Amino acid sequence: MSFTLGLDYGTNSARALIVRCADGKEFGSCVVDYPSGHQGILLDAKDHNVARQSPLDYLHCLEAATQGALKEAAKKRGFKPDKVVGIGVDTTGSSPIPVDAKNRPLAAQKRFAKNLNAQCWLWKDHTSWREAEKITSLAAKHNPEYIAKCGNIYSSEWFWAKLWRCLNVDPKVFNAAHSWVEMCDWLPAVLGGIKDPKKVKRGICAAGHKALYAEEWGGLPDKKFLKRLSPKLAALRDRLYDRAEDASALAGNLCAEWATTLGLPEGIPLAIGEFDVHYGAIGSGVAEGTLVKVIGTSTCDVGVVSADKEIADIPGICGIVKGAILPGYYGIEAGQSAVGDIFKWWVEVVCGGDEKTHVKFTKDAAKLAPGENGLLALDWNNGNRTILVDQRLTGLMLGTTLHTSAPEIYRALIEGTAFGARAIIERLREYGVPIRRVVCAGGIAEKNPFLMQTYADITGCTMLVAGSSQACALGSAISAAVLAGEHADFAAAEKKMTSLKDVAYKPNPAVRRTYNKLYKLYRQLHDSFGGLNASGDHGNVMKDLLTIKESARS
Repeated sequence: MSFTLGLDYGTNSARALIVRCADGKEFGSCVVDYPSGHQGILLDAKDHNVARQSPLDYLHCLEAATQGALKEAAKKRGFKPDKVVGIGVDTTGSSPIPVDAKNRPLAAQKRFAKNLNAQCWLWKDHTSWREAEKITSLAAKHNPEYIAKCGNIYSSEWFWAKLWRCLNVDPKVFNAAHSWVEMCDWLPAVLGGIKDPKKVKRGICAAGHKALYAEEWGGLPDKKFLKRLSPKLAALRDRLYDRAEDASALAGNLCAEWATTLGLPEGIPLAIGEFDVHYGAIGSGVAEGTLVKVIGTSTCDVGVVSADKEIADIPGICGIVKGAILPGYYGIEAGQSAVGDIFKWWVEVVCGGDEKTHVKFTKDAAKLAPGENGLLALDWNNGNRTILVDQRLTGLMLGTTLHTSAPEIYRALIEGTAFGARAIIERLREYGVPIRRVVCAGGIAEKNPFLMQTYADITGCTMLVAGSSQACALGSAISAAVLAGEHADFAAAEKKMTSLKDVAYKPNPAVRRTYNKLYKLYRQLHDSFGGLNASGDHGNVMKDLLTIKESARS
């Protein structure tokens, strides 16, 4: 038997998963919380847009989670550490790290240890919204091809906006950084003992979706364009990278130092790093016609289309990048900036509850008929990622009365995220992306049948659930198995190593009729507050909600 190790770095914690290459059976896993900040995130009380992480936490979790998974696997018959044949890594993104000339994070230096700008700029950091707007404007004027594949709008969640923001607010940190490396590229490089940022193998996943990389224009945006942003960004280009690779390439081999630290064989292959949801798609058995939704603090919706086909540019999505998920396919990405985070905000921050409160609110919300709460929510508490791509948008709850209860609001928030999911599916289908089935992954998909049924009823799609509760880590392990030669290609590996749970949430036609009425109102608010419709006449919405509410209660 042979095994691979998948490392999955999420927003609040990291996990290690050891699986058998032959069939994807899980032999050991361990989850370790990031020790710094608030639930692993470094915040600034003066600016709600700030979200950073300590790169040193990543190294702590790398060692602790791997050793924990190995300890658990050692209890299983047939496992030995020397049978681990490869390692794959996925992370959040875009989460760039400023590093010195030896690929060490600036945060490791004493002078920058407490400086938030020297930490990893986590995906959910939105401080660079001004810079993102300027990048969008300049690209539209001078190089529209740069943003055509990412929905024609550059996001504050992405690479160049964050680097430019750092330069604008803390030139001392920017000038001290020899280079910047995406978290998903940095960790495989660390494991491979790569000390030169220029030699770090960069994945096309992060480069194409977040850094405007494409072979058509020679890689990263040219210096002429970057100079329009800042001469210092143009100068930095030479210290970044010239080429990005898909998952068929090798990121490196496990170096002696980390082999000793982790107790694994030296020299085993390291897979190219990808974002969590992209490897999560592989761990969910993605293929053309399948939309994979990884539902967590946010959601990311991804699919693939054969690179032999022509695919239209799709306004308002996060990118169409060749090789971003599977080699030989275009990777298509969309998503919502907050989903689980919205439920967490309502239950734990506003209501002062805990996990038991989530369970109670879900149970009480499920007793209500669609429309019975009389409420409608916009799911923009952390901005809109798709299809408006505007991080300056905020949440909205409409229809509250003096009798509105906390569970009723909880239900409206779930429905609001489902309406946002429907808007994404409709946009993708509008531009010819085939969606014949939807596979969901993540803890929410597994633990909350009410939410899953609500998503089915609102989107009109049957919701399937990935067989592994750790689909992202599994996808990383699958990539490592392919690189190690355990499977001929990704299709063969997915067939052997992935599965679906024996559950399917099918749309209820009667419920759909009510949700179609509510979705029409949602789109009215979505298009108006989102800037797509300037009329701003919402005089009907409150009364229409009351009509739907009265009908549901009768």
